[in-house]
Amino acid sequence: MLRFDPSGLRKYTVIFVLLALVGLFSLTSPYFLTTRNITNIISQNTYFVIVAVGLSFVMIGGGIDLSVGYQMSLVSVVTAMLMVIYEQPVWLAIIAGLVLGTLLGLINGIIVTRIRIFPLIATLATSVIFQGISYMISQAKTYRNYPEAFLFITKSKVLGLPFDVFLTLLIVVLASFVYYQTIFGLRVMALGGNEEASRLAGINTRRLRVALYAICGFVVAIGTMVMISKSNTTHSSFGPGTEFIALTAAIVGGISFMGGEGNVPALVAGVFVLAVVGNGMQLAGWGIYPQYIVRGAILLGAVAFDEYQKNARRSRLAKS
Repeated sequence: MLRFDPSGLRKYTVIFVLLALVGLFSLTSPYFLTTRNITNIISQNTYFVIVAVGLSFVMIGGGIDLSVGYQMSLVSVVTAMLMVIYEQPVWLAIIAGLVLGTLLGLINGIIVTRIRIFPLIATLATSVIFQGISYMISQAKTYRNYPEAFLFITKSKVLGLPFDVFLTLLIVVLASFVYYQTIFGLRVMALGGNEEASRLAGINTRRLRVALYAICGFVVAIGTMVMISKSNTTHSSFGPGTEFIALTAAIVGGISFMGGEGNVPALVAGVFVLAVVGNGMQLAGWGIYPQYIVRGAILLGAVAFDEYQKNARRSRLAKS
């Protein structure tokens, strides 16, 4: 006899929700479903997708990182200052930013695994530290007018696509390959599913978790490059807030707070659910502040659905 399996729902529900929202807002505004507006939605959210993919490594592994927005703040001002103030080559500034992002993620991983502080508290603390360092280094100044070689990230095209869109697609494909086609991906899923069982199976869980935070920092740094190239300016206030969107998109996209499962296409759809809601409400004349209410409601709904799935899974296991 066929049984309804709610665990499979989540993989596809977010895509249907996205399509439903597109249909709804196309009725509320004649400007929503235009090529220009859809293109803007995609191009404005490439770095959100990249950051969400980076965060997914930590979350699927059973962790959390609330500091990604402040990592972006620190990486952005250091990269900008190297180019604008110290007039270093673009390639050197980018490498320095990527190394710094990886280091910040590594620090989080070491604190979580070695000092054994709960990830939520650890990354909340480091976010404040990163924010303070960012403001101290930049002295709260704004840096703008980057070299054309750096603006290549968002102004040039590869295979007919804007480079940042191409880069985002590449990162999404690579992340999907890692999760579903590599031993490393299987170990990440296993770590998030049951850390103790993973350790008993011979996986060095501490080293793996540190690696996941470092990977997250590296990918977030890539997203930071896209963000500041797109705006051609940066300030220490750039970045914070991104973590909420990435976290919400991850949960909406089927990544459990408990880890052990993930779906990259659904994660991307989760980012665009939030983007479509914001864009559609703005075009409909509903203002910016109601968007916060809707985003909060979406996060609550996603977490409630996550809890519902876990309870349903427990019930099935108890009956079997």
